[in-house]
Amino acid sequence: MVMARRVLNKRRHLGLQQLSAFADTGRTFLGPVKASKFIVDEESHESVLVSSVVKLVESLDLSSAVGQLLREAIQAQDHAYRTGTSTLLFLVGAWSSAAAECLHLGVPLSLIVSGMAEGLNSCIEEVVSLQVPLCNVLDPVDNTDTPSGLEPFSVGVCPFLQIPADPSLILKEHDLNDGAFQPLGISSLSGGPVKSANLLRPRAMVEANKNMPPTPQTLRGSLPADTLCRKAVLTHSRHCSKVCDDHWTRSPGGVLEQRGAATPQPPRCRDLVELAAGLSHGDPSSMGLAEESVRLQHWNAGVHHCHRVAPWTFDISRVVTCCFPGLPETYSCVCPGYTTVVSESCTALLEDLQNWPLRVVLIEGDLTENYRHLGFNKSANVKTVLESVKELQQGSSEELWTNHVLQVISKFTVDLVLVQGNVSEHLIEKCIHQKHLVIGSVKGGVMQAFAEASGAEPVAYITQVTESAVGRGVCVSWRSMPLGVGDGAGRVAVTLEAEGMNLVTVVLTGPVTAQMQSREDRFWACAHRLHHALEEQRVFLGGGAVEFLCLSHLHRLTGQPPKGGDLVCSGGLHRPASWLASSLALHRPTVLQCLADGWHKYLSTLMCNSATCSSKFEARTLIQHHLQSATGSGSPSSYILNEYSKLNSGMSNSSISDKLEQMLTVYDVVTPKIEAWRRALDLVLLVLQTDSEIITGLGHTQIKSQDSEGFLFF
Repeated sequence: MVMARRVLNKRRHLGLQQLSAFADTGRTFLGPVKASKFIVDEESHESVLVSSVVKLVESLDLSSAVGQLLREAIQAQDHAYRTGTSTLLFLVGAWSSAAAECLHLGVPLSLIVSGMAEGLNSCIEEVVSLQVPLCNVLDPVDNTDTPSGLEPFSVGVCPFLQIPADPSLILKEHDLNDGAFQPLGISSLSGGPVKSANLLRPRAMVEANKNMPPTPQTLRGSLPADTLCRKAVLTHSRHCSKVCDDHWTRSPGGVLEQRGAATPQPPRCRDLVELAAGLSHGDPSSMGLAEESVRLQHWNAGVHHCHRVAPWTFDISRVVTCCFPGLPETYSCVCPGYTTVVSESCTALLEDLQNWPLRVVLIEGDLTENYRHLGFNKSANVKTVLESVKELQQGSSEELWTNHVLQVISKFTVDLVLVQGNVSEHLIEKCIHQKHLVIGSVKGGVMQAFAEASGAEPVAYITQVTESAVGRGVCVSWRSMPLGVGDGAGRVAVTLEAEGMNLVTVVLTGPVTAQMQSREDRFWACAHRLHHALEEQRVFLGGGAVEFLCLSHLHRLTGQPPKGGDLVCSGGLHRPASWLASSLALHRPTVLQCLADGWHKYLSTLMCNSATCSSKFEARTLIQHHLQSATGSGSPSSYILNEYSKLNSGMSNSSISDKLEQMLTVYDVVTPKIEAWRRALDLVLLVLQTDSEIITGLGHTQIKSQDSEGFLFF
């Protein structure tokens, strides 16, 4: 694939240069406003539209060793968290340039590694002060109610300031005429409308809480959620060492309050609406769908597991997506059960099956004549003489197999067959004629949900079906698609539900078919951010606040001497010699400054991509202004917490400063962000050390001075 090429200096570290060049292609994906890219194939001249870092690295030609390492790092981050890949890619480029700059300035390799590791570890410890604990985000569920339809919200896209948009811009569902496709809303099994759940606090209560001063909360890093919600004060933590007991008093209601000047606390996250808005990162429509999935899943857990002991978590495996290209995005919604698309030839069959409890069979694997379980597949090119004679005498083996499958289905009166793999087209046609519905390519989480709700036992082969393996109580409903939707082929939207089934389907619509993959990726990114936040019960203050604190903290470290154990903890030598200690004191500020420059590039690019600043020069000027103010305050974390609103208005349009009290706080997930930092630095240091070994080799002592320009070997 074609990508922007950069001239590589063969006398420098090629690996670091390649990392910087690869990372430069994804800088537009950083921040809430992402610019899509067309990747063009040099040979076929075909192009593909990508809107995420994962799709970018899949499309680029990363055949080099460095490119493969970069792809594996991004894929590992995406596989584990489904978020943070843009941060990882950008920091890889920024810190590879920082490492190259350190080499150019004559910093020894071991000191670059130990200094960068020390700086990042120190930043990770420092940003704990910007964690916001989530306590009682979800109110107790009223088992008599079910959640209402989707109520989307809209927020701004500026990374430092997000203000609710005009209520007139809120998306609303529109009804179509009779015979047209209706938005797949939430409905009960009986077909009647459902009531609203008391999952979120009443709006009046939320407004009242806005006028109340925030209650101080003690930050405890990665402590369990129940510990975070306690009202005790930790007085001997290194993060709270400046707070004295005299600064705290207990109100008549038992709530701790500040009496005098003390370390400020982050703003409180009041409910799920505020949390979802803060984690939307400029995509409120996708996050609205994820929020509604949480509400519906939470209600299901409250109804069907009233006596559960373990705390509820957002189960991503029980959320599936179904795409309908051709419809406006306003028709996207969330519905209980499993929604998918089948051929229009099933319309008559669906009319007969509707409003009847169905008997279901679950097949793990493919439902084809040639399918064998792993380890039992025979060679496709080997055929015995006996098999050939049987085919000539009795017809094709596929026809015989199809008839045998139909006999099994009819014997156990099966109405619905769900298959995890592929299904024979010939078998599907035969089953339609005999009033059996067969659906293939069903995900494992969906199969498990149907098994739990209907009592069915999944089997590997249709011949293993017994009476005990057949499930019961599945209901089906369907809607026809309007003309001109999708690829032009007649399709039918089918929804399968069962009593007590913990499964949610997110229906995604869009007018452009080519953008549906991007639409689905954006939803999953929002859903996983919400999942990680609810699982960890804590979030970071977002909008660049964490990165700004890292930048300020590194600037403060450059003027401090290294701690006694820093060299050893960072992988250095035990009991370092005096010359190495003096070298460490000499080069440590340079390494930390280069590492801080990476955060500086991150913040300036973030502000430019979000239209907060018109140029990188303006962004750097604003960042430097606030950096000096934070350093002068003596406590950068206190400066960020005290002046958060002023910082936001200073880095955005001042005309909206009068609406600061209405703004929604931006949040970031904790573990995925920190792991993206770690993976980025680990990759840079790995390439740095590998390059050095390749350059130096065994005969590095004989390298000429002009060949080793910019390096210092020892």
